[in-house]
Amino acid sequence: MTNISATIIARNEERNIGACLASLDFVAEIVVVDSGSSDRTEEICRADPRVRYYHHEWRGFGAQKNFAADQATHDWLLNIDADERVSPELRASILNADPTRCDGYRVARENYFGGRRIRHCGWYPDYNLRLYNRQRCRFGDRLVHEAVECPGPVGTLAGNLIHFTYAGIADYLQRMDRYSTLAAAEAVKERRRCPGLLAVVGRSLFTFFKMYILKRGILDGADGFQLSVLYACYTFAKYAKIRELLTAPNDEHKAQHLY
Repeated sequence: MTNISATIIARNEERNIGACLASLDFVAEIVVVDSGSSDRTEEICRADPRVRYYHHEWRGFGAQKNFAADQATHDWLLNIDADERVSPELRASILNADPTRCDGYRVARENYFGGRRIRHCGWYPDYNLRLYNRQRCRFGDRLVHEAVECPGPVGTLAGNLIHFTYAGIADYLQRMDRYSTLAAAEAVKERRRCPGLLAVVGRSLFTFFKMYILKRGILDGADGFQLSVLYACYTFAKYAKIRELLTAPNDEHKAQHLY
């Protein structure tokens, strides 16, 4: 497959964006949409002649990625995050993909935590649909946990998308606050029911059990245990924030927490 546009949404990614761009040496162009970087992200991107750089106010993950797709020149898009890299095997698989057979292709993500690969906990193969025809597919308009919606046939590519997910525990905790807030706002937007306290606790405990036991996180040693605990904390934070939003005393207070 030739004539592929890569799309990236970014904010303060100077640590990651250079290596990400370097792994995209096979695409025709790279569309980068920045929602307000204050570091060297823009400088690094503009040094690559293939990059078309846009500033765009944040509207949620789904809307931001669809805006990036709308700026692309080509119909076949590879959506990639700044902390991801295309492996040589995946590169070859993308170039050999048949654009007439499927409307989209999913890829396996090889996830790392603190520089260490996580093979269990549900973190591998962690398939995501990332290569798609924008004439037939589009990201769902979600604030967080967005995914490409593809009504047509979907194939699977060989090779891994290497993902340096979190630099460590501090990085996870920092992002957990933002993601749990966005997930809670999405739940309120979808008019979910207010969970009871027992449900909040129960879902959190089940998250740990699922990752550590059912998804065999125990085989990842200390990393598997820590990740299972951290994701249980995320689940608790998300549902506790849903309760907070739905039981807020007035709409003004609720609105302040939505974005």
